[in-house]
Amino acid sequence: MYAYTDFDKSFLASRNAQFRDQVERRIAGHLTEDEFKPLRLMNGVYLQLHAYMLRVAIPYGTLNGAQMRMLAHLAQTYDKGYGHFTTRQNIQFNWPDLRDIPDMLDDLGTVQMHAIQTSGNTIRNVTADHFAGAAADEIADPRPIAELIRQWSTDHPEFQFLPRKFKVAVTGSPNDRAVTRAHDIGLRMVTRGGVQGFEVIVGGGLGRTPMLGKVIADFLPREDLLPYLEAIVSVYNLLGRRDNKYKARIKITVHENGLEKIRALVNERFAVLKAQFSGIDRTLLKAIEQHFAAPSFKEGDIAIFEKSRTENPVFRAWADTNLHPHKAQGYAIVTVSLKAHGATPGDASATQMRVLADLAERFGHDELRISHEQNVILPHVHKSDLPALHGILKEHGLATANIGLISDIIACPGMDYCALATARSIPIAQQIATRFDDLKLEHEIGDLKIKISGCINACGHHHVAHIGILGLDRAGVESYQITLGGDHTQSAAIGERAGPGFSADGIIPAIERLIEAYLEVRSSDEERFIDAYRRLGMAPFKAALYPEKAQANAA
Repeated sequence: MYAYTDFDKSFLASRNAQFRDQVERRIAGHLTEDEFKPLRLMNGVYLQLHAYMLRVAIPYGTLNGAQMRMLAHLAQTYDKGYGHFTTRQNIQFNWPDLRDIPDMLDDLGTVQMHAIQTSGNTIRNVTADHFAGAAADEIADPRPIAELIRQWSTDHPEFQFLPRKFKVAVTGSPNDRAVTRAHDIGLRMVTRGGVQGFEVIVGGGLGRTPMLGKVIADFLPREDLLPYLEAIVSVYNLLGRRDNKYKARIKITVHENGLEKIRALVNERFAVLKAQFSGIDRTLLKAIEQHFAAPSFKEGDIAIFEKSRTENPVFRAWADTNLHPHKAQGYAIVTVSLKAHGATPGDASATQMRVLADLAERFGHDELRISHEQNVILPHVHKSDLPALHGILKEHGLATANIGLISDIIACPGMDYCALATARSIPIAQQIATRFDDLKLEHEIGDLKIKISGCINACGHHHVAHIGILGLDRAGVESYQITLGGDHTQSAAIGERAGPGFSADGIIPAIERLIEAYLEVRSSDEERFIDAYRRLGMAPFKAALYPEKAQANAA
């Protein structure tokens, strides 16, 4: 993984010292909250419903044991003993005292971490496939590219006050695990004639106006990447709406101007910028790539793994759901679920973070990843170590065998924390998980993506869920809308609203009816919910959700 240079360390120390002074002036009353707001946002500090919140960047979801251990230290020392991993592969601390935040930033600096550009109208944390560098299906590790973009975009003088926040995602695999089509810019590695390049997607985004990104360039050579990205953001910076924040994202810019006009303007600007880069970006990329060399994979007998899988049904269930194919023989990618039944999705205690750090150092070549699905990944674990690793995970409540199942729910903080939320998300996720655990149905149901947002900003990605749940306020009462048929992968789709919303008491029975209908109509045990929906359409599921209406229509 990338290691900071002396320049990086000096830059970060200077930024932190500057922010410390700004915090002191705010506490002393020399800055109003309105004056302080743009300063704190540049350093990842939000004012939530009950307290300030610090959002820490985990670039492209990669960190090592020392960094995870530092996050545990922050949780225990400055917060309430836990942190919340987000769909942007970041971590949020929801309860710090404002006067402690400069100390938190200084602590982060000791392990080469920061909170710069995790908020504000700028280019946010660059995200990537959480299996990067390990996946058997990838063309190449996308993290060097993500690091190059991170360095280019950090404190970029032209892009600190964009019309709206701007998000970039990169994947090196044809199987999209980075939700590239729901980003302002999505980059998918492709090959043409044996040469690597990128399919560039622009104008994706969720929120109140969900849109899937459009392909602006079907093959962009690697050497053209940075000047082309700069051309896109430059055009957006000029054309993007600043009169209405709800129409300020690049998706609206593309929609209002048309893709062809945007492409022409980008190509015109790219022609100017390409000469200005003069190869320095490619030199920098070569230096960055050296930091991402594959670890020295070991060879060993995997008989203990096979024996445990045969003889231990608990281990087998975990292995069948939480392990993924690795590019190295004898290895597996381990997804550690932060979705124990009844737990808050994405939360990890300080103790659990330390355990994960220890496991990474002992079994995982000192690498961890955070997924956009709010779980933690150990990307490189030899199969002979899996039984021991699983036993330690069990001891600390981290061995839930539910990756990709109905209880592996994405949920935003909702009205428990967020000042923008209009309904609770966390309790709904907890109730769904515990209900289907009680029914012992989730393994029978199979692959199913439920995602929950507590307002129309869609931080829970409900638009691209197989079953999406959106919490809204209806005359002071929480109401939950259901969307069906969304997809965040390479076959991305925006879900379709099923009908009127349900009360907080009614949403769990509604989901239960929906699942019962799916189990009745699927063509086989192997047909996933999303495939059954695509085959049959909305009708049978809508009838299950609204049985009274279906009966009335039948009469």
